[in-house]
Amino acid sequence: MRKTESCEISRQIFWIVFRAYSRANFPGDAIRAFNRMVEFGIRPCVDDLDQLLYALCKRKHVRHAQEFFDRVKDSDLSPNVKTYSILMRGWGDIGESGGAQKLFDEVLKSGCMVDLLAWNSVLDALCKDGKVDEAYELLRGMRHKGLEPDAYSYSIFIHASCDANDLHSAFRVLDSMKRYNLVPNVFTYNCIIKKLCKNDKVDEAYELLDEMIERGAKPDTWSYNSILAYHCDHTEVNKALKLISRMDRDACQPDRHTYNMVLKMLIRIGRFDRVEKVWYLMEERGFYPAVSTYAVMIHGLCKKRGKHEEAYKYFEMMIDDGIPPYTTTCELLRNKLIGLGFAEQADILADKMERSTSQSIQEAANLMRSNRALVGMRTEEVFSDESDE
Repeated sequence: MRKTESCEISRQIFWIVFRAYSRANFPGDAIRAFNRMVEFGIRPCVDDLDQLLYALCKRKHVRHAQEFFDRVKDSDLSPNVKTYSILMRGWGDIGESGGAQKLFDEVLKSGCMVDLLAWNSVLDALCKDGKVDEAYELLRGMRHKGLEPDAYSYSIFIHASCDANDLHSAFRVLDSMKRYNLVPNVFTYNCIIKKLCKNDKVDEAYELLDEMIERGAKPDTWSYNSILAYHCDHTEVNKALKLISRMDRDACQPDRHTYNMVLKMLIRIGRFDRVEKVWYLMEERGFYPAVSTYAVMIHGLCKKRGKHEEAYKYFEMMIDDGIPPYTTTCELLRNKLIGLGFAEQADILADKMERSTSQSIQEAANLMRSNRALVGMRTEEVFSDESDE
């Protein structure tokens, strides 16, 4: 570690530099920073190499990472299985399993103890490259070498099956996990639930939701939102609202996506009584609407005949809450009011926005100012995309 007048240069600072150069797409500079560590009194070790390779691979600079690794792997840095795994996963992420397979074979020949991380990395690379059959062969080879696959090993195949829209194979892998008493994580369960809903198998999605709870994999908001999206797309109001009630019972807090989907559906079909109930239910649960939720309300109401006053009310509430509106929301409500002959209301809103303590809201006030060029717009143009509901 080298001290300066103001700070100490540690290896962790170099790790930050590696990530910064990689994010900026300057892989060569990240590698040069590694090579200059000795100038600051820091002798690079395998941990530093791992950090560099990870930063490069994370930003898809896998070839730069591999070339540098090939130059230093025989040095005193002594790369280990973790180092190889980082590169194998990098090759997998860019869909080139050949590079991962070559590294894996290199590790096996070296006589190093190949751990689960390395096996899973090459399995993942093969599956991402569409070589699922080869990956299955490798999975069977794990046991021959005395290594038991873990939940992540199987989850790789579940994700690959879902990507290929092969639910039969996904459930077959899930059954194999049950035989070995392995429980997928929530992310893997969510992958299957989403795919089931995309294939109109919502009843099976509910069964899988129940299974998650029984096996101790607590569903998260996305678990429920995937099913909720199906109900909203199919205008199943009661089922959608029942699912939100179930989220309460299962101690899962709805998020803005949950409420946005339900509110958009209710406005679309004209169930304004339910809209009000859901809105106040949000407040009772301590959920504070974001700009996207207000936009759902205002945009939806502007498209409904005779609902401009409600749209105005929610816009005003948004300003009172100090939430800067989207540009499109300002323009939509402004044009709606002007088209209906209420240009003065748009100007009143603009005045209120200018008095806001939020600079962003103040800057948006000009968007709300009445545009006299729109006053002559024909009424049928204003209502061209409106519903009579």
